Amino acid sequence: NSNTNSNKKPLGGPFQNSRFLASFRSARLKVPVPAPNNDMRPTIFSTLWRNNITDPNDFIPLYNDCISKACSRTQEYLLFKDPEDKFRPRPEVLTQIFLMTYIGQSVNLNMMDAFNCTVMTPQQRILLGADWVWAVLERPTKNPRIQIAVHVLHLPDREGVTHTYHGDAHTESLQMAQDESSHRTMCERMVDFCASIGKDCYALFLFLGKKNDRGNIYGVLSNNFQAANGKCDKIDQDLIENFFKGSRYLHTPTGMLQAITNKKEGERHGAGS
Repeated sequence: NSNTNSNKKPLGGPFQNSRFLASFRSARLKVPVPAPNNDMRPTIFSTLWRNNITDPNDFIPLYNDCISKACSRTQEYLLFKDPEDKFRPRPEVLTQIFLMTYIGQSVNLNMMDAFNCTVMTPQQRILLGADWVWAVLERPTKNPRIQIAVHVLHLPDREGVTHTYHGDAHTESLQMAQDESSHRTMCERMVDFCASIGKDCYALFLFLGKKNDRGNIYGVLSNNFQAANGKCDKIDQDLIENFFKGSRYLHTPTGMLQAITNKKEGERHGAGS
């Protein structure tokens, strides 16, 4: 598999350097295609991992396992080709497949006390632009130490009608939220949301497929997207996708999380940035 081969040697070293992070502040994330194993039942390894997270960063390999499960499950739908071309899952369905698979595996691995996931309500999603927020938690207070707000982006031909909401979506509160934030793109809302929290809140734009690679899952992470305000007409999917062209480094989910947690630890211990 060409995708798997391209991910054999992620260039994680430079990204883990705090000085490099201070100047670069963004990373490109490509999730490798995992081995074909979609069984969500707890394994002997997950049993051994339970209740055994003693170091604050021991959750990182568990996070990687959850992401691999979520990507593997989502890619089944991204890569499926219906001979009759009738099966076309909506973008919100693909987002929920990824999210629910991730949450299920994180519960299996009992990692929520170290690294939790807060799913946005429909109103919050419209106002803040985030689909969910991951948080690295302090011990023992469980206050968020680092937050990663996630917004999922889909290929334009999968989008159909932009921002179509279903079920209880036509409630008055949702309509009010939509009216209040209609002058800003969803990407801009999430960038503003992260900036309002501070440098410990990162924005992660998660691409379920790209134009030249429809079946893979990529991400762009930064805590400095707000620097584009005033320099660009708007922050939207096209702008975010341009980060792939400017980035020389390819990282795994593990490398991404290690980089931002190591950077935080360096600041805590007085290291220069």
